[in-house]
This record gives sequence, C-alpha cells and structure tokens, in this order.
Amino acid sequence: MDIEQFRKAGYQAIDRICDYYYSLQERSVTSQVEPGYLRQHVPLTAPEKGEDFQIIADDYQKIIMPGLTHWQHPSFFAYFPTACTFEGILADLYATSATNPGFNWSNSPACTELEAIVMDWAAQLLGLSPAFMNASGVGGGCLQTTASDSALVAIVAARSLYQRNNPEAKMEDLIIYTTTQTHSLGLKAGLVLGLKVRAVEVDARDQFSLRESSLRNALDEDTKQGLKPFVLVATVGTTSSGAVDDLSEIGKVAKDYPSLWIHVDAAWAGVALSCPELREMLYLKEINQYATSFCTNFHKWGLVNFDASTLWVRDRKYLTEALDVTPSFLRTKHGDAGTVIDYRNWHLGLGRRFRSLKLWFVLRSFGVEGFQKYIRKSIELNNLFVKLIEESGNLSLVTPSSLALTVFRLVPKSSAQDAPAFSTQVLNELNHIFYGRISARHDILLTQTTLNGIFCIRLAVGAARTEEKHIRSAYDLLVKEANAVLEAYSESLSARGPVQKETHTKGII
Repeated sequence: MDIEQFRKAGYQAIDRICDYYYSLQERSVTSQVEPGYLRQHVPLTAPEKGEDFQIIADDYQKIIMPGLTHWQHPSFFAYFPTACTFEGILADLYATSATNPGFNWSNSPACTELEAIVMDWAAQLLGLSPAFMNASGVGGGCLQTTASDSALVAIVAARSLYQRNNPEAKMEDLIIYTTTQTHSLGLKAGLVLGLKVRAVEVDARDQFSLRESSLRNALDEDTKQGLKPFVLVATVGTTSSGAVDDLSEIGKVAKDYPSLWIHVDAAWAGVALSCPELREMLYLKEINQYATSFCTNFHKWGLVNFDASTLWVRDRKYLTEALDVTPSFLRTKHGDAGTVIDYRNWHLGLGRRFRSLKLWFVLRSFGVEGFQKYIRKSIELNNLFVKLIEESGNLSLVTPSSLALTVFRLVPKSSAQDAPAFSTQVLNELNHIFYGRISARHDILLTQTTLNGIFCIRLAVGAARTEEKHIRSAYDLLVKEANAVLEAYSESLSARGPVQKETHTKGII
C-alpha cells in the first residue's frame, strides 16, 4: 500500500467508523455467533500472494463485526465500562503512525516527557498529593497496560523493598493480603510470583469493606506463625459490589506494621476522585496519607481508549531498584546521568506504547469540567435506576449502590410476609433463572456475581452514549423478565400441589 492508497483506505475507515457509531443503538449489544464461527470464514493458512486491501476491509465488516460485543452500546451495563472516545481513536492513530518502543528517553523524547506531564495532569485531576507527581522528583506516575499489571509491578517493588530491609526473610514466608472481594489480580500476582496470598473475610454488615479488626487479626495471626506481611491490596470500588475498603482504619493498622506496602487498586472508581464532592467517601485524604502506590484505569470510566492504566508511587526508586536491568546496549548518556526518566525501569516489559498521547488528547478535549460532567451523569443515571428498583414490587437491592454500580436481585414481594417459603436456595435458583433469561437477550447485557452466598445481578452505568431512556428501558425489560419467572414459578406450584416450595424452581424457564 502506498501513501495515496493509504489515504483512500483511511478515509473509508473513518467513514465506516462514523457509520458504526450512528447505527450503534440499533445493533444488538451482544454477538450472536456460535463458537468456532470464524474458522468457517477465514482460511487456516495465510495467503501465498497479497490480497487487494478493499477485500480485506470489506471482510472486516462482513466477518469480524458480527463477532463483536459492542461495549460502547448504550444498553451495555456489564462488567465495568470500557472507554472509547473519538479523541482516543485519533490519538491511537497518530501514535501508531510513528510507532516506536519508547523504552528510553532518547528513543523519542516526546513520548517520555509527555507521559511525565500528563500523569501529573491526571494526578491533579484526581486530587492526589504532589508527592505522587513526577514533578516532585521523588514520586511519580507512569502508564501501564491494566490494573493487573499495575498491581503486579507494585507487588514486585514491595517485595524487593521488603527483602532489602529484611535480608533474612525467606521468600516462602512472604505473604500478600487481599480481601474476599478483591479483584483476581491479587491471586494472580501471587501465582506469578510464587507467593502466599491471604484473602481477608469482609462482611455484608460492613458493606463488604475491609475494616481494622479483620485486617489486624489476620496480620497478627500470620506474624505469630512466622509469616512476613509485606503488601496489602486495598480496593476503592470492588468489582462485585463497588465496595470501598476503609482506608482510615487500614491506616491505623499500617502504623503498627510500617513495612507493609499499601497498594490502592481503584481501577474503576478512582476516576470519580475528579469530582471533589466524592473524595471524602472514596478516602482521598487517606490515599494521600497512607498509600504507597495507587492505580486507576482511565480506560474504564475515564474516557481514554484501552489500554491506559495509571500507576503512581510515592517513591520512584521503589520501582527502579526492583526493575532496573541495564545491559550496555541500553545505556545512554542522559540515562546514565540521571537527568531523564527511562520508563522501561518502571514496568515489567521493555518496549511500551505511546499511550500518553490519548490521555493528552482526551484531557485537553474534555477539560476538567467535561470530565467531571461525564462522571456525574453516570452516577445520576445509576441513581435513577436505584430509585426504580426501590419502587418496584419484586426487585430488590442486595447492597447499597456504589457510584454508577447497582447490585440487585429478584425477591418476590410475598417473601416479606412469608420468609420461610423463600429460602436462600430458592431465591438463588429463581435469580439464576432470572439472569438466564436476561443473558439470553441480545438487546441488553448485564453480569452476575455472588455476595456471601447470595446470587445477584450487576448493572454498571458508564457507556458514554447511555441516556435516561436506556435506563428506563432496561428497568422495564427487567420487570418483564422477572414477572415471567414468577409467573412460571406460580404455575409450577399450582401444577405440583402442596409440596415444599424449595423443590419447585427446577425446570421453570
């Protein structure tokens, strides 16, 4: 493809992307293909001779597009949102047009310097302490791929710091702390590093938040057994329920365990710190006081296209001392002089994408006010959904909503007066059926979770094109499916006669 052919293909690609977004609301949210569908359309070996690019571009529309789940669809309420803005698309285009691995400052100075600047912009947007900023010369931030990578990098640095300060400590005695609501990133880090992981129990009475007594008991118990607590992954906005660990109480414990690295994983909820009115409930003061490292994903609820996980550390030496490997072919005069940042020493890989360009484009285009407006709108739409659930007859909140996330389930209204007739088992079975009906649809997408043995359903607001009408439509759809489940359940009871209700959920669809 020559330059003019690229120009023509690029115009067509932009046109098709625009057409896609114009038609997005009319599309099904989920893909309707069957497993293995693509092998029926794509040869199992690469072509011997090159093909005309128009054929390739058309095949994307005909073959690939039907297999996509549309995360930007206004009725996509599953998982957490994955941001996609036109500013981010264009930034990725520009970044890949002059692609370079960016591992040293000298590779492309703009890549490193822009990242250092926009990470400070983002820190200021969220209200993080100046101690976390690159401009401090001590702490600093960099862009990682995902929150899982950010946590792994933080835990590697925490391990290295602990072993430097405690050279007698054996690897098999080191232990990572998470909670039973922590993202899988905690367990995966333990698996990758070959370290023990303890998930501290959290309780529904505390809204699944880690509290002082539970953490202190776990630390004290393990210390008495000779284990070495060295890092805690605290969460601001858990995946299952949006729970926020009590960082004020965690901070009290940390004072008695000064070698405990506190990594705050705020992958989803962290961007909400951009709104000053939310900072107290999200423990910004305590993050600035106690956190050794902090992560949030701008590619979730932060308008920046995947991938863009931001990681800040209180002292950049924690990263470079753990991850700096500099063979002679990577040495540069600026790096040796220590006058520049070489971001290859801040993460696990060597090469890195020019991610800062899309963060720069988005923050400049939206501005602080526009960014805050988007976050507040998502929360307002979720509050509307909560109000509708509270006013409904057979739908009930499982735990208080968190920002733009609501966890709910089907609870037949008669259960309030006839509680013994609807055991946890029966309610779980009814909700499995309820969720099965919802997930069989193609015009909406939600996800499931389990909280202390209670099967429930999550609705997360955050797609940029979601409006009030989509929330009301989602609620009406849920009510329709809930009524269908209860009608089938009632018919099942009538058909089987006076038998225990616990036996009557099987087979009703």
